[in-house]
Amino acid sequence: MCDFPSFAFRAVVCPARVWSTYGMGVAPLVQTHWRTGNALSHYRRILRPGAAATHFDRNHLLFLLREMLRIRRFEEKCAELYSAAQIRGFLHLYIGEEAVAVGSMQALSTDDAIVATYREHGHALARGVSAQSIMAEMYGKQEGCSRGRGGSMHLFDAATRFYGGNAIVGGGLPLAVGLALADKMQGRPGVTACFFGEGAVAEGEFHESMNLAVLWKLPVLFCCENNLYAMGTALKRSESEVDLCLKATSYEMPAWPVDGMDVIACETATQRAAQAVRSGAGPYFLEFRTYRFRAHSMYDPQLYRTKDEVEEWKKKRDPIATFDARLREQQLLTDDDLKRIEDDVAAEVAQAIAFADAGTWEPVTDLTKFVYSERSPS
Repeated sequence: MCDFPSFAFRAVVCPARVWSTYGMGVAPLVQTHWRTGNALSHYRRILRPGAAATHFDRNHLLFLLREMLRIRRFEEKCAELYSAAQIRGFLHLYIGEEAVAVGSMQALSTDDAIVATYREHGHALARGVSAQSIMAEMYGKQEGCSRGRGGSMHLFDAATRFYGGNAIVGGGLPLAVGLALADKMQGRPGVTACFFGEGAVAEGEFHESMNLAVLWKLPVLFCCENNLYAMGTALKRSESEVDLCLKATSYEMPAWPVDGMDVIACETATQRAAQAVRSGAGPYFLEFRTYRFRAHSMYDPQLYRTKDEVEEWKKKRDPIATFDARLREQQLLTDDDLKRIEDDVAAEVAQAIAFADAGTWEPVTDLTKFVYSERSPS
C-alpha cells in the first residue's frame, strides 16, 4: 500500500476551524494531524462511516445507488468505445470516485454553478447533463453538449450551469472565483462548487483563488478530490504538507476532510458546507479522500502504484459495493431492485451510444464559427 496518511498525530497550530464540525462523515479529531502509514487503515481511523442509511428516505438511497451505477456503467462503456476508436483524444475515467460527484450534487441547487476538471463525466451526469449529449460530445458530433468541439475534457452545459470540463490542472479555480464574484455582485443566491484534484494544490492559481475568495468573502465551495496520486505522483512526493485542510485554513477558510468513498458522508458534508456558504459565511473547503480504480488516462502505465494496492481498494472500499452491502444489511435493497436499476442504466447507456452513432459532424463551413461573437453590442 502507498504511504499516504498516518497514525502519527501531532497538534495543529491553526486549529479550531479544522474538522470543527462533527456528524459530517468526519471523525472527532479536532487539532490532530496525519503523516504516514497505510492508506486504507487511515481512512477507517480518520473518517468514521457516514450517517446511517436509515436517516434517508429509501427512494433517495436507491437513487444514490442508481446514480453511482450510471456513472460506472457509462464509463466502462466509454473505455470500450475508446479502445474501438469511437472516442478519440484523451479519456480520464472517474471509476472509483463516483460517491463524491453523486453525493455532493444532491446538496447543490439549480441556481448553483459547477466547475470541474478534465475527469468530469461523473460530475456532468450527476448534475443532470444528459448521457446522450455527453456521449455525442465524446464522439465529436455537433449534437454534443459542446457541439463536438470539446470532447471528453471540455463538457459544458449552460442550462445546468455546468461550466466545464477544464483541461488545465487547476484552471477551473480562478473561473470559480469569477463566477462567485459575479453572483455576489449581482445579488444572486447561488453557490459555485469547484471540483479539483489534489494535484492542483501545487499550482499558483490554487493559492491565489483561495486568498481572493476569503478576502472578498465569495460564495465558493472548494471540493478537492484527493485520490492520492494526481496524474501519477504520490502526494507525499509532491507536497511537504499532505494535510490539505491545513492549506485551506492557512487562508482562514473553514475546512474538513470527508470519506470520499462513502456517498452518504459526501452528501451530508456538502449539504452543511453549502448551507454555510449560502448563508453568507464565505468560502468553505472540503477534502474528499477518495481513490481512482483506473489509470490516470488511457495512456497511463501506472508505474507509480502496484496492482495489489488497486485490487485491495476495490475489494475493501468500492463505493458502490460497500453502499450496496449497507443497504442490504438494513433491508433496503433487494436483488429485484438492483436488477431493475441495472436494466434501466444499461438501456440509458445504449440509447446514448445510439444517439452518438446517429449524430452528425459539424460542416467545414462552420470552422470559424464562434471565433468572434455573432451578436453586435447593443
